[in-house]
Amino acid sequence: MKTVRIHEYGNANVLRIEDLPVPTIAKDELLIKIHAASINPYDWQVREGMYKDMSQTKLPITLGQDFSGTVEKVGGSVTGFKVGDKVYGRTSTQMDGSYAEYVEVKASDVALMPKTINFDEAATLPLAGTTAWETLITRARIQKGQRVLILAASGGVGSLAVQLAKNKGCYVIGTTSRVNFDFVKRLGADEVFDYMSEDFSVNLRDVDVVLDTIGGAVQEKAFKVMKRGGTLVSIKSQPNKELAERFGVNGEFVLVSHNTHILNELRSLIEMGQIHAVVDKVFKFNDVKLAQDYSQSGKARGKIVLEIAN
Repeated sequence: MKTVRIHEYGNANVLRIEDLPVPTIAKDELLIKIHAASINPYDWQVREGMYKDMSQTKLPITLGQDFSGTVEKVGGSVTGFKVGDKVYGRTSTQMDGSYAEYVEVKASDVALMPKTINFDEAATLPLAGTTAWETLITRARIQKGQRVLILAASGGVGSLAVQLAKNKGCYVIGTTSRVNFDFVKRLGADEVFDYMSEDFSVNLRDVDVVLDTIGGAVQEKAFKVMKRGGTLVSIKSQPNKELAERFGVNGEFVLVSHNTHILNELRSLIEMGQIHAVVDKVFKFNDVKLAQDYSQSGKARGKIVLEIAN
């Protein structure tokens, strides 16, 4: 099978398309024939070696997390899946990734795909959708009528977070570049700030929940706009404890885990038409370098897809 692997850390030129044997599976696993994977910032960050000191994974590795595809084989102890099922999910960071024609995964990390979307769309959902859900719904417990600020609202996580918050009946505020204003408003945002020319911390107040996908100085500004008792949830860095205490805000850093329950919840919302997958660009397998470079440019609206099979 064809895979995209790295043998060293560096820019997109270290990506290699190689042939490897089709994986074997354990009794609690599925073998998936992958139709599409999505490109996440995490992928090129791993490629550049940003997490090498925190990970026990040794090179060479196959990159990628999100996937959609069909079940090719079913482990002996697995129930609820059969050969031919259309599924989506995430690979484990301890195993080879989804930039490959086949992948073995724990059955507990996989869910049936939404019936109303295609493989490209489904591949965009597992990581970004789980992140948006776990931060806003599980941790921040957003409620109808709350004011929710999404930082980087046009990105992969942000574009789904805007939709989830709006679906919960929140007043949704997003930050993005001016060229993406209409896009973010179509997703459901009630108010949008241009991060390049506007300081949202000057004119914005009484925010109940902030989803921070940026960190640093932008995260620190977000404390200024929040109600006392509000919640700032970050997927980028641990919120500043001193600032959280000064402004009377609950600050949480979230490392998103695998969660099939959330994948099933997302499937229901997709099938009911309450949220939708946001695909920016689709790249062919052999164009993986271009796909990662585009992700690294920070210009994507929603998600980038790498098609593994037609």
